[in-house]
Formats: sequence, structure tokens, C-alpha cells
Amino acid sequence: MFLGHYGLAFAAKRAAPDTSLGTLTFAAQWLDELWPVLLLLGVEHVRIVPRLTAASPLDFTDYPISHSLVAAVAWGLVIGFLYRNVGRSPRGAVIVGALVLSHWVLDLIVHRPDLPIYPGGPRVGLGAWNSIALTIALEALFYFGGLVLYLRGTVARDRIGQYALVGMVVVQVAAYAASLAGPPPPDVHTLGISALVLWQFVPRAAWIDRHRTVVYRPGPSDGMPRTISDSWPQY
Repeated sequence: MFLGHYGLAFAAKRAAPDTSLGTLTFAAQWLDELWPVLLLLGVEHVRIVPRLTAASPLDFTDYPISHSLVAAVAWGLVIGFLYRNVGRSPRGAVIVGALVLSHWVLDLIVHRPDLPIYPGGPRVGLGAWNSIALTIALEALFYFGGLVLYLRGTVARDRIGQYALVGMVVVQVAAYAASLAGPPPPDVHTLGISALVLWQFVPRAAWIDRHRTVVYRPGPSDGMPRTISDSWPQY
């Protein structure tokens, strides 16, 4: 999954309004941000097999550090702990850690049975990538559902907060459409280099979020929302 991870980052802003969208984006995509680094270093491996599935030509032969369930849980605990340890809110730390793990859960829906439970262990995957229509429907559901929640929970303070967000959405959707419609990567090295582009969305999301104001915060014990009009520090 690609767009769906960003959708969960958008949605998580409702649960952690003091946490920057950049941090939430980093957490939601951490496994895929780590993967190309390990791929280029030769630590993890993939094969390019055209028409392997309807939506992806990638045969993930070895990626236990970035994409096993055990590793995803460990990364979530580590990143959540680090976020909390630099003085951020416990609530935000839980959301950040959960977003890291959510990446594996969403991948489970779309991947072939290639996601290891633990290094060298059994592999799982529900295989939605075998259907283009189902893949697009799932991506759209998670991405635009999360975006709607983000838009309902924040308002633009200026033109950057409005038009830069539109620009990022256009870039993400266009990149995903190109990956579906375009040819497979010519080789693994090119794939790894192109996958590093995912890192650009972390500072871009943080920049956009600084130009938007939170208008929704989770309520106290009764769970009711409350609205605010001032901006809050976000990290």
C-alpha cells in the first residue's frame, strides 16, 4: 500500500492534534522509508517480476528488518519511546508508535504472502494486489478518508496551508497513478533510489501543518470533541 499509509497519518492528527503531521507521516511510512536504505546497502533483497501481481511487480524475497511483524512491533516501541523521551505527550507517543505498526497491518491487506511474522518465519499476506480495482478502492478509502478527517480537524492559516496541501495531495496521487500505469523499474538499484523519494513527504507535511490551525481536540473523559481557535506547538 502507498496512499493508505498517508491517509492514516492524516487521520491520526485527530487523535494527536499536538503532534506534527510531519512526525505522523514519518511514523506511518517508516518501514518503507527504511526499506530502500537497507535495499541499497544489500541488507534486504527484492526481485522485479513483471505481472507478478496486477498492482505490483515486486517480489520481496528478504526484508525481515523492515517488514516482519516482530520488527514492526519493535520499531513502533522504539520510535514511540524516543518521541516520548524527548518530552512529547504520552498520547502522541502512543499514536506515533501505533502508526509505525499500522504500516505492517495495511501491507498485510495488499501484499502476497511475503510478509514475515519474524525473521525466517512464516509469511502472510491477503493479496489485494491481485486485483487492480480492489487495490485502488482500498487506497482511496484509507487516503481520502484520512484526508477528510484532517481537513475537518484543521483549517489553513494562510495560502501555504491551503495550496501546499493541495499540491502534496496531487503529487502523492499522481505518483501512485504513475506507479500503477507505468512500466516496472528497470533494476533494483533504480528502485531503491526512487523509493528514497518518500522521505520528501516528511518535511513537506511538517511545513504544511505549521500553516494550519487545529480546530478539533479530543475531549476529556467524556470523549466529546471540543473546538479551539488558537494554534498549538507541534513536533
